[in-house]
Amino acid sequence: MTDFLNSWEFNYIGIPILITLAKIIDVSLGTLRIILVSKGARKLAPVLGFIEVLIWIIAIGQVMKNLTNPINYIAYAFGFALGNYVGILIEQKLALGNVIIRIITRHDATELINYLQSNDIGVTVIPAEGTFGPVHLIFSVLKRSKIIQVIDIIKKFNPKAFYSIEDVRYVSGSFGALETHKRNYWKSFLIKKK
Repeated sequence: MTDFLNSWEFNYIGIPILITLAKIIDVSLGTLRIILVSKGARKLAPVLGFIEVLIWIIAIGQVMKNLTNPINYIAYAFGFALGNYVGILIEQKLALGNVIIRIITRHDATELINYLQSNDIGVTVIPAEGTFGPVHLIFSVLKRSKIIQVIDIIKKFNPKAFYSIEDVRYVSGSFGALETHKRNYWKSFLIKKK
């Protein structure tokens, strides 16, 4: 085993691969930690921070022990870049938190509103005046995991509608999609499927 650890293959292939993997995990955890901090997750964010820094110390320690090998520098930078990418993918899959979607439509939005409401998506509708005449402002606070579903509904009923989506840090109370999501989440754990 000692011969392998001192071999050319381990120093020029094994260590760079380990550095890259460590940096991918480190930066991915860092991306998730930042997102959790912005969402106010006071318990999980510090745990991820601890693991992230521990992995960083291990990775940078290997680079510092092997300063004569420029491949380690490239492996470190490559792992950092891939870690950002992987972190973003993980965050998108988890779809943490809530968003507010604002829809502005010039056309009659009755069907769109009714369809959203019939799919447990709570909406607030405000008649308003736009640059070219009357419009409807439709607001909804929903789980990030529902964004694609809601965008598909908008495109189905009013493909020319303008919409914007913004992260929401805190929601007081809940209704519609938020409440249904909570009920279904806990129901799946409490009720055994036959």
